[in-house]
Amino acid sequence: MPLLDRRSPHNDKHRGDRMNLRLLTLPGWQSSGPTHWQTRWEQVHGLRRVEQDDWLWPRRGDWMTRLEDVLLESAAPALLVAHSLGCQLVAAWAAHSKHTGRVLAALLVAPPDTERPDTPPQLHSWRPMSRQRLPFAATVVASSDDPYCALDRARSLADDWGADLVVAGACGHLNGDSGLAEWPDGVELLHSLAGAPPYPSRPAPVQRRPWPANDQPEEQ
Repeated sequence: MPLLDRRSPHNDKHRGDRMNLRLLTLPGWQSSGPTHWQTRWEQVHGLRRVEQDDWLWPRRGDWMTRLEDVLLESAAPALLVAHSLGCQLVAAWAAHSKHTGRVLAALLVAPPDTERPDTPPQLHSWRPMSRQRLPFAATVVASSDDPYCALDRARSLADDWGADLVVAGACGHLNGDSGLAEWPDGVELLHSLAGAPPYPSRPAPVQRRPWPANDQPEEQ
């Protein structure tokens, strides 16, 4: 059985007809391992992972460019399923892209606080965190004991992004070590987001900024 009916009643704004949603997973730093719920959803339900060139030293601009490229592959709307640094990717990309209309909604699970003093040097390019309001529906899922983001910081990010907040309880970083298996509660959240109204029925986003110089991808 599919994870959800990928035909969205709101897809008419894209091609004047019903079409399939693209369900894209956005893992965090070092990607998602075999016991992670993202990996389970990909294996069981056919979600597509947005693969990055460098999972160990993630450059924000490079990751943004990769997400942009994947979204531009098709006019079909996408539902983004992000974990950890993938949540920060969604926020940074949405703050600078001219193609945010390609995204119907986003599930943002366990966003990390990359401005903490103990943030590893590999993630310093993700400072400051993007806090612009998202131009599409979003739900943030936070744990009460996430070692990488205090609950009050997660609540602040959700408020700034204009996202709903779901507190999952004491589940750590909501990853493969959290024992979530296929995470049925997350599936229910995804079902809800699949029926979310698309932009521009959402509040208008703030003025877009050009991609910052230090976020530009390296020249090949």
